Amino acid sequence: MPYKNIAPLPEDLEEASPVQPLSAEEARSVRERNPSLSPWWVVAGQVGVGLVAALLAWALTGRQNVGWSVAYGALAVVIPAAVFARGLTGKVASLNAGTAAIGFLVWEVVKIALTLAMLAMAPRMVAGLVWPALLVGLVLAMKVYWVALAFAPRPKTNRS
Repeated sequence: MPYKNIAPLPEDLEEASPVQPLSAEEARSVRERNPSLSPWWVVAGQVGVGLVAALLAWALTGRQNVGWSVAYGALAVVIPAAVFARGLTGKVASLNAGTAAIGFLVWEVVKIALTLAMLAMAPRMVAGLVWPALLVGLVLAMKVYWVALAFAPRPKTNRS
């Protein structure tokens, strides 16, 4: 009586695998259709949103310290994000998948620590600090990730 629940041999799995490796041309085509988003695009968006928010806060309230508080809140996101982007785009981070994963975790911890340090220094850095305004700048700069994705450069399409 033959057994029905015997696992297939590895050779049988390779032949029946639905996943097929891509050729160099197919891989290039996939990369062209799905370009990666540069972390610098996000950092630039955060700088722009932080600047606009700080100027609006200053103009709407007429108080300079509110504008500086919003700006510092945005900077508490922008500077750590720039450090993170620099760490991720370095040569060491792209050596192999393991190095990239470890690098991502290390730079994420650095980013969080730098953000917390900047928030702790805020009362000494901004005269007449307004915490709610700082939090507005912080949140607006953090939410730029979604805006950067929405306005990211689009892939090239062939219309032939």
